[in-house]
Amino acid sequence: MARLRPIDAERRRQSDAGPDFSEALARGLQIMAAFSEDRRQMSLSDVARVVDLPRATVRRALHTLTYLGYVETDGRLHRLTPRILRLASAYLTSNTVTTVLQPACERIAREVGESCTAAVLQADEVVMIARALPAQLLPVGAGIGYRLPAYCSALGRVLLAALPDDTLTAYLARTEFVEITPYTVTDPAWLKEEILRVRAAGFAFVDQEAEYGFRSIAVTLRKFDGTSIAALNIGVRSERATAEVMFGSYLTLLREAAEELRPQLI
Repeated sequence: MARLRPIDAERRRQSDAGPDFSEALARGLQIMAAFSEDRRQMSLSDVARVVDLPRATVRRALHTLTYLGYVETDGRLHRLTPRILRLASAYLTSNTVTTVLQPACERIAREVGESCTAAVLQADEVVMIARALPAQLLPVGAGIGYRLPAYCSALGRVLLAALPDDTLTAYLARTEFVEITPYTVTDPAWLKEEILRVRAAGFAFVDQEAEYGFRSIAVTLRKFDGTSIAALNIGVRSERATAEVMFGSYLTLLREAAEELRPQLI
């Protein structure tokens, strides 16, 4: 086993992961997650810098991932292969929530002619687990697996609103609120008030805070026992639908869908 760097040894001492925690597996997953839209292919040095791991550790992980078919290389640059989709497929096909929500997203997208997305809260971000676009819209931009900060997205705010008070307070205290667009609200006090308003209203509307020129309205999806399990939204380019339309027919459609889905979300 390779010797740990002092900084990694200290992290291990401070961690509560336990003796069965696999450092090698964690590092392999960290390296796979380092690839993104902005980092589609990277050299060994690039990967080591992004994940802050020794080159020797990254070299072994990349060799293993290449042998298993998840990464390919031309000898200098490394990139993910389509085989990586097996990991996403395993989640999507084994998760009954996703199985139920995808048809609902497709129906809503056809009805309103706009995108419809379902997402869950993971750590401090929302992760899209189902998404549909109408035929007339090109499938570009965010898709299944895409992440957004929770604080500035409609999906995120309805999911944050469902958190217990102490959990929400902890989230607001630890989160660095970044101005993603000129419209992004970053004031923690205002965000807390807004999330509490969302909790009372049962929906969230966000206008150009997560993406310039894009607005979204979302509702909470609850299980049969009332537990919040996901969020459902309709998102549009700003010029395609006014706020009044979204507060009217779009919100009604989302609320109806949430009620129809509730008995199926077990």
